Amino acid sequence: MRVGVVILPEYRWLLAEQRWRAAESYGFDHAWTYDHVGWRSLVDGPWFDAVPTLTAAATVTRRIKLGTLVASPNFRHPVPFARSLLALDDISNGRLLFGVGAGGLGGYDNQVMGGEPLPARLRADRFAEFVEQLDSLLTNERTSITGEYYTSVDARSAPGCAQHPRAPFVVAANGPRNMRIATRFGQGWVTTGKGGETIEDWWAGVAALAKTFAALPGAEGLDRYLSLDAAPVYSLSSAEYFREAVDRAAHLGFTDVVTHWPREEGVYAGQLSTLEAVVDDLPRLREN
Repeated sequence: MRVGVVILPEYRWLLAEQRWRAAESYGFDHAWTYDHVGWRSLVDGPWFDAVPTLTAAATVTRRIKLGTLVASPNFRHPVPFARSLLALDDISNGRLLFGVGAGGLGGYDNQVMGGEPLPARLRADRFAEFVEQLDSLLTNERTSITGEYYTSVDARSAPGCAQHPRAPFVVAANGPRNMRIATRFGQGWVTTGKGGETIEDWWAGVAALAKTFAALPGAEGLDRYLSLDAAPVYSLSSAEYFREAVDRAAHLGFTDVVTHWPREEGVYAGQLSTLEAVVDDLPRLREN
């Protein structure tokens, strides 16, 4: 089992740098940030773009994988975004994990640009185009694709990713159609579960999704990530709870889990001492 941590892009770099350096020194396998223009209850607070944040993190770390959890089509176009990802993969010396999802039904990312929420079917259509074009843009020397949502006209991709044939895609999917996108284009699959009012409801949903994904052609051999903090209980509420969550995830076939760096208040509020206790336990957790 590999363990990762999300560092929200809400801190000025003077403070954020310390967290990214610590994530590596603590021994986490991967570190992530959100790719939003603004996010839920934190929309009125400080917020920075994901790509320059990860680029800065790449310059102060050497080993840890770095990723978006997750980028979406809500405010991105594949052509310029592919250039950003090429640069990030290069600056990080091939440590980029590209987490990508379909994007929420509404939320600030849509509202701030004056967009109307797309129905689920159309979001899936747009997502399929987004991932297909990014796959081509990051893999091929030139890309020309005309789609309903995005068009790439003789788009160049030199010099290509530092990783070959491109940076790994970790595709977020909770439904069968998007799961098939994960098996077609992804090197990993990530889920937040189906929701639920209780922790047992949430784990039941996660188990059902894991079973559905495992049965798909092409799923075998792909990494499987679980975002633990989509549950009704924050994963770092205690070190004991985190250990139990990792054990349950391993039992369901997940290869990776992701927690969030504790904040002082509000969402993901917790204690740094709990995070440090989990860090002390990382060697045992990896044995799962």
